[in-house]
Order: sequence, then C-alpha cells, then structure tokens
Amino acid sequence: MNPSEKTLADFQTRVRQMILQFQELKKENMQLQQQIGEQATEIEELKARVTQADNDYNSLKMARMLEITDGNLEEAKERLAKMIRQVNKCIAILSDEQ
Repeated sequence: MNPSEKTLADFQTRVRQMILQFQELKKENMQLQQQIGEQATEIEELKARVTQADNDYNSLKMARMLEITDGNLEEAKERLAKMIRQVNKCIAILSDEQ
C-alpha cells in the first residue's frame, strides 16, 4: 500500500468514526430534548398545584379569620376590622404608586 492509499484509508476510517459519533450525539440530543419536554410539563403541573394549594390556603385562612363561634364575636369583629385596615393600606399604597 503506497502512502497516498494509506492516507486515503486513514481518512475514510476517521470519516466513518465521525459519522458514528455524530449519530450517537444525535441520538443523545433527541433523548435530552425529550427529557426537557417531560420536565417542562412536570414544571407546569407543579406550578398549577402550587397555585391551587396557595388558593386553598388563602381560603382556609380567610375562613378561619371569619369564623364566628360562641364567645368569639368580639374577636371576630377585631380580626375583620384588622383585615379592613390592611385592605385600606393596600389601596392607599396602590393609589400612591399611580
């Protein structure tokens, strides 16, 4: 085998190796893209669950604040007055910002 044939054979071998490596990387890339898609879906589901849990918590907190049982009427009135003051503060802050 003369030197040019050897060089050509080496070149062909390296091209085949690069093609195989490219195919492996392409396959790995597809798997990673699929994994990214699955994780994005999972993130959206978890965000929805967090939002729902936050809404549930706020509803329960509000219900607890407004709960009026025997003997707690004055306490409930105080809590309601405090909530009204907090809402008024928020409105005032929002009005100042605009």
